[in-house]
Amino acid sequence: MRALETRGLVKPIKQYVAGGRPFLGVCLGLQLLLERTDEGDAPCLGIVPGQVRRLPGGMKVPHMGWNSVDFEFDHPVFRGIPPASHFYFVHSYYADPDKNAGVAGTTTYGIPFCSAFARDNLVATQFHPEKSGTVGLRIYRNFLEFAGNYSA
Repeated sequence: MRALETRGLVKPIKQYVAGGRPFLGVCLGLQLLLERTDEGDAPCLGIVPGQVRRLPGGMKVPHMGWNSVDFEFDHPVFRGIPPASHFYFVHSYYADPDKNAGVAGTTTYGIPFCSAFARDNLVATQFHPEKSGTVGLRIYRNFLEFAGNYSA
């Protein structure tokens, strides 16, 4: 957040999302959408209600490697992704959006957590599509199609 603030990007990002244009966040791009974080004292963007939390003790942190995502509802960006597909994760914190905020997919690593988010023009993942092979590339292709067809 400090880097975004220093570069004067907080207001433009908020305006971009509020303007209804399609937005895709990856890893930190999901976490920074929330209101606050357990990591440091800077507030997040506050676009999505909720908090970023540290993964629970007893698990190897960071969570690095392949894990499955169970998609909760259909969204154009996640179409054509087989159930329980595996994606690549690298993180020590996870997004914990408020109930009914737009959790589109969950993953279990010690606890179930939000690994995919979708609400209107806003889409974000905790995993890295660019490191997730064919299914990850499908998400990027789907997002580009979604962005090209989206109207607020």
